[in-house]
Amino acid sequence: MKYLLTLLLFLSMSISGVAQQSTGYWQQSADYTMEIDVDAKNHQYSGKQKLVYTNNSPDELNKVYYHLYFNAFQPGSMMDVRSRNIADPDRRVGDRISKLSEDEIGYQRIRTLKQDGKPVKFTTEGTILVVELNKAIKPGKKSTFEMEWDAQVPLQIRRSGWNNAEGIELSMSQWYPKMAEYDYMGWHPNPYIGREFHGIWGDFDVKISIDKDYVIGATGILQNPNEVGHGYEKPGSKVNRPKGDKITYHFVAENVIDFFWGADPDFVHTTAQVPNGPKLHFFYQKDVVTGADPQRNAQFKENWERLPELTVKAFTYAMEKFGRYPYPQFSVVQGGDGGMEYPMGTLITGGRSLGSLVGVTVHEFFHSWYQGVLATNEALYPWMDEGFTSFASSETMAYTFNREGGNVHAGSYGGYISLAKSGLEEPMTTHADHYNTNRAYGSASYSKGAVYLGQLSYIMGDETFRRAFLRYFNEWKFKHPTPNDLLRIMEQESGMILDWYNEYFVSTTKTIDYGIRSVLGAGSSTKVELERIGLMPMPIDLEVEYMDGSKEIFYMPLRIMRGEKPAENDTKRTVLEDWPWTNPTYTVEIPTSASNIKTITIDPTRRLADIEPSNNTFDVEGMIKK
Repeated sequence: MKYLLTLLLFLSMSISGVAQQSTGYWQQSADYTMEIDVDAKNHQYSGKQKLVYTNNSPDELNKVYYHLYFNAFQPGSMMDVRSRNIADPDRRVGDRISKLSEDEIGYQRIRTLKQDGKPVKFTTEGTILVVELNKAIKPGKKSTFEMEWDAQVPLQIRRSGWNNAEGIELSMSQWYPKMAEYDYMGWHPNPYIGREFHGIWGDFDVKISIDKDYVIGATGILQNPNEVGHGYEKPGSKVNRPKGDKITYHFVAENVIDFFWGADPDFVHTTAQVPNGPKLHFFYQKDVVTGADPQRNAQFKENWERLPELTVKAFTYAMEKFGRYPYPQFSVVQGGDGGMEYPMGTLITGGRSLGSLVGVTVHEFFHSWYQGVLATNEALYPWMDEGFTSFASSETMAYTFNREGGNVHAGSYGGYISLAKSGLEEPMTTHADHYNTNRAYGSASYSKGAVYLGQLSYIMGDETFRRAFLRYFNEWKFKHPTPNDLLRIMEQESGMILDWYNEYFVSTTKTIDYGIRSVLGAGSSTKVELERIGLMPMPIDLEVEYMDGSKEIFYMPLRIMRGEKPAENDTKRTVLEDWPWTNPTYTVEIPTSASNIKTITIDPTRRLADIEPSNNTFDVEGMIKK
């Protein structure tokens, strides 16, 4: 009996392991305790890190890898060389890294590293630390790593650094040795060239000692507000700072994939509360842009003063439409070189118009949904983060500024179509680091990723799509979903087969182009011949507007969908025979004479990413008059 139970347990674990590998349900865990001492004057710090790593995978691990991101900011680094050789370099980087002096470069130098109390061998290879383990970490087991390191913060060029263009003293992202992710595909120790990330969930306990006049905004909840002050203390309470030239900020964050902070002695710190949601923190300089014209700075300051109210409105809408934000706080910190997302916060530049300031804030906080909570491997699938964030933020901005109505995603569609016509497009299956141009990467990730969702709304029907997209967030949060995980939910909610959609739109650069080839009156009926000009097939909504002002939709499902979407509004709809993808043309017979028809339009909602919309409308009335 004992042998039988042991065998059954072994078989259960084996089956579970296979399932986890194939679906990605298991997740590694990395819990960090860190103490750093900052030399703000020289932009350096020393750090101590204790990392408890839990191997929840079915595999035995003999090595681990850490990211050392600051090492990218050195002449001759992969990031430097890539920037100087790509056809369209990021203007924020260009050749700037190659010109850094010794006191401007970044580095993270590991002094000591132990595994479970014993020193381990390690080598630094650019931005990656390779660690040979003394003892393999078996499935289900933990191992504790203790590290001491020294670092120099680079002159701010890309995301991280000191003295950004607006005069912010410290933008601290990718600032600590960070364990690389291990998932069902194996290790992901990607060299840092300035693109996307993939991280492990864990708890962070971080203490930052810095000159006492510095104000810090960061991931996590501050544990010692009355020692720090600077707007963290409760109204009316006393600030009891320890004696000395420095103060220590103590932050704790649970179940996040990263930790950032920003610091400046001139930060203004304000807060706002989202009803039934997180507390929002805002940090910006008193003079928003150092050295700027006082009148401009007065306008920038007014925009920051208006930002909290508008962010609360946007956050409330976001949680209602796209899923609940699971953390207790979110910090908007001035810094960096544009806008960059981190768990429970963002670094953004502050010298902006009100619309731009709110827009970048909304875009970056939506990354908390698609990068921070779902945490898809954005190095492999940047479009599932950037694109989905762009989609959600466009709709939220329209609501926040009362601009709802029309296609709020028109900008994303235009960006994608421009890329598709440029000859530079690459498949969205391309790894983020390996796109040939920044334009191809950016347009595919942001614009085409948003269009991906817009077209799912067209294929499935908007109500079905919304239900499925919300279910996707709720079911896959904290699980690193892949494109297939998203597609399965879309199929289950719609009752359709949708594998063809990813095979075309994600895996290839084939484009959509449908046109109205001819309109022929035949007595009491009208024949409309449609043609598929592009190589990607899609279902078709054909709207007929009659002379009396009424409208009718003739709907042609795609045969390989094996289903059809429901009617989306009260407009009369006629469902026609499926259109096989092999057939280049399709004839629709409208049971009325051509003289009764005003116009015929393919996809009146403009959710179809047709690269040549000029042939999508036929003016029947105009042709008859001619």
